[in-house]
Amino acid sequence: MKTLLIQVGKTTNKHFVAAITDYAERISHYMPFDMMTIPELRNTKSLTEEQQKTAEGTLILKQLQPTDHVVLLDEHGKELRSVELAQWLQQRQQSARRLVFVIGGPYGFSPTVYQRADEQLSLSRLTFSHQMIRLIFTEQLYRACTIIKGEPYHHE
Repeated sequence: MKTLLIQVGKTTNKHFVAAITDYAERISHYMPFDMMTIPELRNTKSLTEEQQKTAEGTLILKQLQPTDHVVLLDEHGKELRSVELAQWLQQRQQSARRLVFVIGGPYGFSPTVYQRADEQLSLSRLTFSHQMIRLIFTEQLYRACTIIKGEPYHHE
């Protein structure tokens, strides 16, 4: 199973970039993993939040294949503990050809992206910046891989 993380806007904090890159390389030892960045929209001051979400949604949907299992990282999604995420990932590895996680823009997702999604996961009830969510998500995905393999990275 291939795994892809689609994110809107690039990560600018060099410390986050270094850590995200490190975890992405680690994840790649367990499964094929790629990250794709959709450029931030330009001239957004003239757009409403809904227009911005719609435009970003169109760009996100262009990257998806019909058979993709699409998971939105969304504040209203299901919350899982790390061990539960590992179990969830293991189940998806059995059934999905390509698992696609999506981190949206500053205003979330358009209705069309929600309609296309198969699931929504929340990483926390707390609010984090989009840059931090990328780091938290890649670390948790790596952690899930080590749990599946029974490696000592995760401690109960």
